[in-house]
Amino acid sequence: MSEQNNISPFPLFCQWYEEVQKLGLKEPAAATIATATKDGIPSARILLLKNFDERGFCFYTNMSSRKGKEIHDNPNAAVCFFWDEVIRQVRIEGTVERVSEKESDDYFARRDRGSQIGSWASKQSHIMENTEDLPSRVAEIAKEFEGKPIPRPFFWSGFRVVPKTIEFWQSGQFRLNTRVLYTKTNDGWKTDRLYP
Repeated sequence: MSEQNNISPFPLFCQWYEEVQKLGLKEPAAATIATATKDGIPSARILLLKNFDERGFCFYTNMSSRKGKEIHDNPNAAVCFFWDEVIRQVRIEGTVERVSEKESDDYFARRDRGSQIGSWASKQSHIMENTEDLPSRVAEIAKEFEGKPIPRPFFWSGFRVVPKTIEFWQSGQFRLNTRVLYTKTNDGWKTDRLYP
């Protein structure tokens, strides 16, 4: 049964996320993100959620990477968190937008220096012709910025998955799982219970 209750799903996500953080998991922010080419050919990988709020779920990447190119050509994505310790998952589907330049700059400035250098040095998703290329590039970048703050690369940015749907899935006995689907509408959020 559908219910137009305008209750945001974000407080529930925040509650679940805080609960798994308290368990001391190594990477509670790890999530699978699926993107697709303009022809609809999908690809998926695990990355780390960096922040979220009522606007959506943010991650950062090289814009010339495979996912960066796919997002440019087809700005739709699906995200799935799975926390085995509590046997819960959250499925998010929506559109992808770039975060503001300030948000990207601020996040990049908080990264440790080694990761900042790595962002400049890595030609993410491109073929590496020689295994010595990457350490050589790392050394070059480190030397170039020695003693100076490292600016955010022009090809590196944050993205936000703006959800159209968010599903909360909780394992149940005999696979009679609990599934609650939130769907964004013009008036807010609609909720539905789904069969397992």
